[in-house]
Amino acid sequence: MIQGAPHIPVLLDEVVAAIAPRPGMTIVDATFGAGGYTAALLEAGASVHAFDRDPDAIAAGQAMALRFDGRLVLHPARFSAMREELAAIGVARVDAVVMDIGVSSMQLDQGDRGFAFMHDGPLDMRMSQDGESAADFLNTADEEAIANVLYRYGEERQSRRVARAIVAARPLATTGELARVVRRALGHKPHDKKDPATRTFQAVRIHVNDELGELEAGLAAAEALLSEGGVLAVVSFHSLEDRIVKQFLRDRSGAGRSVSRHLPGEIPGPPPTFAQVSKAIRPSEAEIARNPRARSSTLRHANRTGAAPRSLAA
Repeated sequence: MIQGAPHIPVLLDEVVAAIAPRPGMTIVDATFGAGGYTAALLEAGASVHAFDRDPDAIAAGQAMALRFDGRLVLHPARFSAMREELAAIGVARVDAVVMDIGVSSMQLDQGDRGFAFMHDGPLDMRMSQDGESAADFLNTADEEAIANVLYRYGEERQSRRVARAIVAARPLATTGELARVVRRALGHKPHDKKDPATRTFQAVRIHVNDELGELEAGLAAAEALLSEGGVLAVVSFHSLEDRIVKQFLRDRSGAGRSVSRHLPGEIPGPPPTFAQVSKAIRPSEAEIARNPRARSSTLRHANRTGAAPRSLAA
Protein backbone atom coordinates (compact mmCIF):
# COMPACT_ATOMS: atom_id res chain seq x y z
CA MET A 1 0.00 0.00 0.00
CA ILE A 2 1.23 3.49 -0.76
CA GLN A 3 2.08 5.35 2.41
CA GLY A 4 -0.57 7.80 3.52
CA ALA A 5 -3.32 6.18 1.45
CA PRO A 6 -5.45 4.03 3.73
CA HIS A 7 -7.50 1.47 1.87
CA ILE A 8 -10.41 -0.61 3.10
CA PRO A 9 -11.57 -3.23 0.58
CA VAL A 10 -15.33 -2.97 0.00
CA LEU A 11 -17.65 -5.93 0.66
CA LEU A 12 -14.59 -8.04 1.51
CA ASP A 13 -16.43 -10.62 3.64
CA GLU A 14 -19.09 -11.07 0.97
CA VAL A 15 -16.51 -11.44 -1.81
CA VAL A 16 -14.55 -14.02 0.18
CA ALA A 17 -17.75 -15.92 1.00
CA ALA A 18 -18.71 -16.02 -2.69
CA ILE A 19 -15.31 -17.32 -3.79
CA ALA A 20 -14.60 -19.61 -0.79
CA PRO A 21 -10.80 -19.52 -1.33
CA ARG A 22 -8.72 -22.49 -0.19
CA PRO A 23 -5.29 -24.00 -0.79
CA GLY A 24 -4.79 -25.20 -4.35
CA MET A 25 -7.11 -22.64 -5.94
CA THR A 26 -5.82 -20.26 -8.60
CA ILE A 27 -7.60 -16.91 -8.53
CA VAL A 28 -7.37 -13.73 -10.60
CA ASP A 29 -7.65 -10.39 -8.81
CA ALA A 30 -8.37 -8.29 -11.88
CA THR A 31 -8.00 -4.97 -10.06
CA PHE A 32 -5.18 -5.32 -7.52
CA GLY A 33 -5.13 -1.72 -6.25
CA ALA A 34 -3.83 -1.75 -2.67
CA GLY A 35 -4.21 -5.53 -2.52
CA GLY A 36 -7.08 -5.86 -0.06
CA TYR A 37 -8.86 -8.73 -1.81
CA THR A 38 -5.58 -10.38 -2.81
CA ALA A 39 -4.31 -10.44 0.78
CA ALA A 40 -7.47 -12.18 2.00
CA LEU A 41 -7.31 -14.75 -0.79
CA LEU A 42 -3.62 -15.48 -0.12
CA GLU A 43 -4.21 -15.81 3.60
CA ALA A 44 -6.80 -18.49 2.83
CA GLY A 45 -4.10 -20.45 0.98
CA ALA A 46 -4.99 -19.67 -2.65
CA SER A 47 -2.56 -18.56 -5.34
CA VAL A 48 -3.34 -15.21 -6.99
CA HIS A 49 -2.57 -13.59 -10.33
CA ALA A 50 -3.14 -9.87 -9.73
CA PHE A 51 -3.58 -7.33 -12.53
CA ASP A 52 -3.24 -3.56 -12.41
CA ARG A 53 -2.42 -1.06 -15.13
CA ASP A 54 -1.20 1.45 -12.52
CA PRO A 55 2.59 1.09 -12.10
CA ASP A 56 2.37 2.53 -8.57
CA ALA A 57 0.06 -0.30 -7.49
CA ILE A 58 2.36 -2.95 -8.99
CA ALA A 59 5.41 -1.40 -7.31
CA ALA A 60 3.65 -1.24 -3.94
CA GLY A 61 2.58 -4.89 -4.30
CA GLN A 62 6.12 -6.26 -4.53
CA ALA A 63 6.43 -6.55 -0.74
CA MET A 64 3.26 -8.66 -0.63
CA ALA A 65 4.57 -10.89 -3.42
CA LEU A 66 7.76 -11.53 -1.43
CA ARG A 67 5.83 -12.25 1.76
CA PHE A 68 3.72 -14.96 0.15
CA ASP A 69 6.66 -16.74 -1.46
CA GLY A 70 5.54 -17.30 -5.04
CA ARG A 71 1.77 -17.54 -4.53
CA LEU A 72 1.25 -13.99 -5.81
CA VAL A 73 2.15 -13.05 -9.37
CA LEU A 74 1.75 -9.39 -10.28
CA HIS A 75 0.84 -8.45 -13.85
CA PRO A 76 1.35 -4.80 -14.91
CA ALA A 77 -1.46 -4.96 -17.48
CA ARG A 78 -5.09 -4.12 -18.11
CA PHE A 79 -7.43 -6.81 -16.85
CA SER A 80 -9.04 -7.03 -20.28
CA ALA A 81 -5.80 -8.74 -21.34
CA MET A 82 -5.85 -11.33 -18.53
CA ARG A 83 -6.51 -14.29 -20.80
CA GLU A 84 -3.59 -13.53 -23.13
CA GLU A 85 -1.27 -12.63 -20.24
CA LEU A 86 -1.98 -15.89 -18.42
CA ALA A 87 -1.82 -18.00 -21.59
CA ALA A 88 1.72 -16.67 -22.14
CA ILE A 89 2.83 -18.26 -18.85
CA GLY A 90 0.88 -21.49 -19.33
CA VAL A 91 -2.24 -20.74 -17.26
CA ALA A 92 -5.31 -21.75 -19.25
CA ARG A 93 -7.97 -21.92 -16.51
CA VAL A 94 -8.58 -20.34 -13.11
CA ASP A 95 -10.97 -21.07 -10.25
CA ALA A 96 -12.23 -17.54 -9.62
CA VAL A 97 -12.02 -13.97 -10.91
CA VAL A 98 -12.74 -10.96 -8.71
CA MET A 99 -13.10 -7.41 -10.04
CA ASP A 100 -13.39 -4.15 -8.09
CA ILE A 101 -14.33 -1.69 -10.82
CA GLY A 102 -13.36 1.97 -11.05
CA VAL A 103 -10.82 4.19 -9.36
CA SER A 104 -9.12 2.93 -6.20
CA SER A 105 -9.05 4.71 -2.85
CA MET A 106 -5.31 5.22 -3.07
CA GLN A 107 -5.65 6.86 -6.48
CA LEU A 108 -8.36 9.19 -5.17
CA ASP A 109 -6.26 10.12 -2.15
CA GLN A 110 -3.19 11.12 -4.17
CA GLY A 111 -3.68 14.71 -5.27
CA ASP A 112 -0.94 14.52 -7.88
CA ARG A 113 -2.88 11.84 -9.78
CA GLY A 114 -5.70 14.29 -10.50
CA PHE A 115 -8.64 11.96 -9.90
CA ALA A 116 -10.54 14.06 -7.37
CA PHE A 117 -11.25 17.67 -6.53
CA MET A 118 -10.75 17.19 -2.77
CA HIS A 119 -7.02 17.73 -3.44
CA ASP A 120 -5.93 20.29 -6.00
CA GLY A 121 -3.51 18.69 -8.45
CA PRO A 122 -2.72 18.29 -12.14
CA LEU A 123 -5.70 17.41 -14.32
CA ASP A 124 -4.52 13.90 -15.12
CA MET A 125 -6.84 10.97 -14.15
CA ARG A 126 -4.86 8.32 -16.06
CA MET A 127 -4.80 4.97 -14.27
CA SER A 128 -1.92 3.70 -16.38
CA GLN A 129 -0.07 7.05 -16.22
CA ASP A 130 0.32 7.14 -20.00
CA GLY A 131 -1.76 8.18 -22.99
CA GLU A 132 -4.28 11.03 -23.18
CA SER A 133 -4.80 12.85 -19.89
CA ALA A 134 -7.96 14.59 -18.70
CA ALA A 135 -6.32 17.93 -19.51
CA ASP A 136 -5.46 16.75 -23.02
CA PHE A 137 -9.08 15.77 -23.65
CA LEU A 138 -10.74 18.83 -22.11
CA ASN A 139 -8.36 21.30 -23.74
CA THR A 140 -8.57 19.91 -27.28
CA ALA A 141 -11.98 18.23 -27.76
CA ASP A 142 -14.82 20.23 -29.24
CA GLU A 143 -17.78 21.30 -27.16
CA GLU A 144 -20.10 18.61 -28.51
CA ALA A 145 -17.63 15.79 -27.77
CA ILE A 146 -17.19 17.01 -24.19
CA ALA A 147 -20.95 17.35 -23.71
CA ASN A 148 -21.51 13.82 -25.00
CA VAL A 149 -18.96 12.39 -22.55
CA LEU A 150 -20.51 14.27 -19.62
CA TYR A 151 -24.00 13.11 -20.53
CA ARG A 152 -23.10 9.48 -21.27
CA TYR A 153 -20.66 8.73 -18.47
CA GLY A 154 -21.66 11.27 -15.83
CA GLU A 155 -25.41 11.35 -16.54
CA GLU A 156 -25.06 15.12 -16.35
CA ARG A 157 -28.39 16.60 -17.45
CA GLN A 158 -26.84 20.02 -18.09
CA SER A 159 -23.92 18.62 -20.04
CA ARG A 160 -24.06 21.25 -22.79
CA ARG A 161 -23.91 24.11 -20.31
CA VAL A 162 -20.92 22.55 -18.53
CA ALA A 163 -19.14 21.79 -21.81
CA ARG A 164 -19.64 25.37 -22.97
CA ALA A 165 -18.14 26.66 -19.72
CA ILE A 166 -15.16 24.32 -20.00
CA VAL A 167 -14.38 25.43 -23.56
CA ALA A 168 -14.68 29.10 -22.56
CA ALA A 169 -12.28 28.61 -19.63
CA ARG A 170 -9.55 26.75 -21.54
CA PRO A 171 -6.75 25.96 -21.01
CA LEU A 172 -7.41 24.06 -17.80
CA ALA A 173 -4.46 22.62 -15.90
CA THR A 174 -5.64 21.54 -12.43
CA THR A 175 -8.49 19.68 -10.78
CA GLY A 176 -9.33 22.80 -8.79
CA GLU A 177 -9.76 24.84 -11.96
CA LEU A 178 -12.11 22.27 -13.48
CA ALA A 179 -14.16 21.99 -10.30
CA ARG A 180 -14.57 25.78 -10.08
CA VAL A 181 -15.66 26.00 -13.72
CA VAL A 182 -18.32 23.31 -13.24
CA ARG A 183 -19.58 24.84 -9.99
CA ARG A 184 -19.95 28.26 -11.60
CA ALA A 185 -21.80 26.75 -14.55
CA LEU A 186 -24.26 24.78 -12.42
CA GLY A 187 -24.49 26.92 -9.33
CA HIS A 188 -23.06 25.64 -6.06
CA LYS A 189 -24.06 26.41 -2.51
CA PRO A 190 -21.79 25.36 0.37
CA HIS A 191 -24.63 23.42 2.04
CA ASP A 192 -25.39 21.33 -1.08
CA LYS A 193 -25.27 17.63 -0.22
CA LYS A 194 -23.39 16.67 -3.40
CA ASP A 195 -20.79 18.75 -5.18
CA PRO A 196 -22.03 19.43 -8.75
CA ALA A 197 -18.52 18.74 -10.06
CA THR A 198 -18.79 15.06 -9.05
CA ARG A 199 -20.59 13.98 -12.22
CA THR A 200 -18.11 15.75 -14.51
CA PHE A 201 -15.09 14.22 -12.77
CA GLN A 202 -16.64 10.75 -12.99
CA ALA A 203 -17.43 11.17 -16.68
CA VAL A 204 -14.01 12.46 -17.70
CA ARG A 205 -12.23 9.74 -15.69
CA ILE A 206 -14.33 6.99 -17.27
CA HIS A 207 -13.66 8.39 -20.74
CA VAL A 208 -9.90 8.84 -20.31
CA ASN A 209 -9.50 5.28 -19.02
CA ASP A 210 -12.15 3.63 -21.26
CA GLU A 211 -13.49 2.06 -18.07
CA LEU A 212 -16.74 0.70 -19.47
CA GLY A 213 -15.09 -0.79 -22.54
CA GLU A 214 -12.47 -2.33 -20.25
CA LEU A 215 -15.22 -3.81 -18.06
CA GLU A 216 -17.03 -5.39 -21.02
CA ALA A 217 -13.78 -6.90 -22.35
CA GLY A 218 -12.80 -8.05 -18.86
CA LEU A 219 -16.07 -9.89 -18.30
CA ALA A 220 -15.63 -11.73 -21.60
CA ALA A 221 -12.03 -12.62 -20.68
CA ALA A 222 -13.17 -13.95 -17.30
CA GLU A 223 -15.81 -16.10 -19.00
CA ALA A 224 -13.11 -17.64 -21.19
CA LEU A 225 -10.71 -18.24 -18.29
CA LEU A 226 -12.98 -19.69 -15.62
CA SER A 227 -13.13 -23.44 -15.07
CA GLU A 228 -16.46 -25.18 -14.67
CA GLY A 229 -17.75 -24.27 -11.21
CA GLY A 230 -15.45 -21.23 -11.06
CA VAL A 231 -16.76 -18.01 -9.53
CA LEU A 232 -16.97 -14.55 -11.07
CA ALA A 233 -17.40 -11.81 -8.44
CA VAL A 234 -17.71 -8.16 -9.49
CA VAL A 235 -17.96 -5.11 -7.25
CA SER A 236 -19.15 -1.95 -9.00
CA PHE A 237 -19.71 1.58 -7.73
CA HIS A 238 -22.24 3.27 -9.97
CA SER A 239 -25.22 2.42 -12.11
CA LEU A 240 -23.38 2.43 -15.46
CA GLU A 241 -20.98 -0.28 -14.28
CA ASP A 242 -23.62 -2.31 -12.46
CA ARG A 243 -25.90 -2.23 -15.50
CA ILE A 244 -23.15 -3.78 -17.66
CA VAL A 245 -22.44 -6.52 -15.08
CA LYS A 246 -26.13 -7.26 -14.53
CA GLN A 247 -26.85 -7.46 -18.27
CA PHE A 248 -23.78 -9.65 -18.90
CA LEU A 249 -24.82 -12.18 -16.25
CA ARG A 250 -28.45 -12.05 -17.34
CA ASP A 251 -27.46 -12.73 -20.95
CA ARG A 252 -24.92 -15.43 -20.14
CA SER A 253 -27.24 -17.24 -17.73
CA GLY A 254 -30.18 -17.19 -20.15
CA ALA A 255 -32.34 -15.34 -17.63
CA GLY A 256 -35.44 -13.81 -19.11
CA ARG A 257 -35.28 -15.84 -22.32
CA SER A 258 -37.88 -18.49 -22.96
CA VAL A 259 -38.59 -20.70 -25.94
CA SER A 260 -42.27 -21.14 -26.62
CA ARG A 261 -43.53 -24.69 -27.20
CA HIS A 262 -46.10 -23.14 -29.54
CA LEU A 263 -43.37 -22.06 -31.95
CA PRO A 264 -41.79 -25.33 -33.05
CA GLY A 265 -39.44 -23.63 -35.51
CA GLU A 266 -37.88 -21.37 -32.88
CA ILE A 267 -34.18 -22.00 -32.34
CA PRO A 268 -33.10 -22.13 -28.70
CA GLY A 269 -30.30 -19.80 -27.63
CA PRO A 270 -26.79 -20.91 -26.77
CA PRO A 271 -26.32 -22.86 -23.55
CA PRO A 272 -25.79 -20.68 -20.47
CA THR A 273 -22.19 -20.06 -19.46
CA PHE A 274 -23.10 -18.88 -15.94
CA ALA A 275 -25.54 -20.15 -13.32
CA GLN A 276 -26.42 -19.45 -9.68
CA VAL A 277 -26.41 -15.73 -10.36
CA SER A 278 -26.69 -13.78 -7.13
CA LYS A 279 -28.98 -10.86 -6.50
CA ALA A 280 -27.36 -7.48 -5.95
CA ILE A 281 -25.47 -7.52 -2.65
CA ARG A 282 -24.91 -4.18 -0.94
CA PRO A 283 -22.91 -3.17 2.13
CA SER A 284 -24.36 -3.20 5.62
CA GLU A 285 -24.92 0.00 7.56
CA ALA A 286 -22.03 -1.05 9.79
CA GLU A 287 -19.66 -1.27 6.82
CA ILE A 288 -20.82 2.09 5.47
CA ALA A 289 -20.16 3.63 8.90
CA ARG A 290 -16.61 2.19 8.85
CA ASN A 291 -16.00 3.08 5.21
CA PRO A 292 -18.28 5.74 3.65
CA ARG A 293 -16.89 4.96 0.18
CA ALA A 294 -18.69 1.60 0.37
CA ARG A 295 -22.09 3.31 0.24
CA SER A 296 -22.57 3.05 -3.52
CA SER A 297 -21.00 -0.40 -3.99
CA THR A 298 -22.79 -3.46 -5.38
CA LEU A 299 -21.54 -7.05 -5.58
CA ARG A 300 -22.83 -9.56 -8.09
CA HIS A 301 -21.43 -13.07 -8.46
CA ALA A 302 -22.16 -16.21 -10.46
CA ASN A 303 -20.76 -19.69 -11.11
CA ARG A 304 -19.33 -20.82 -14.44
CA THR A 305 -21.04 -23.72 -16.19
CA GLY A 306 -19.28 -26.17 -18.47
CA ALA A 307 -20.61 -24.54 -21.67
CA ALA A 308 -18.16 -23.16 -24.19
CA PRO A 309 -17.48 -19.45 -23.61
CA ARG A 310 -19.77 -17.25 -25.66
CA SER A 311 -16.98 -14.69 -26.08
CA LEU A 312 -14.99 -17.10 -28.24
CA ALA A 313 -17.90 -18.10 -30.48
CA ALA A 314 -17.66 -15.04 -32.73
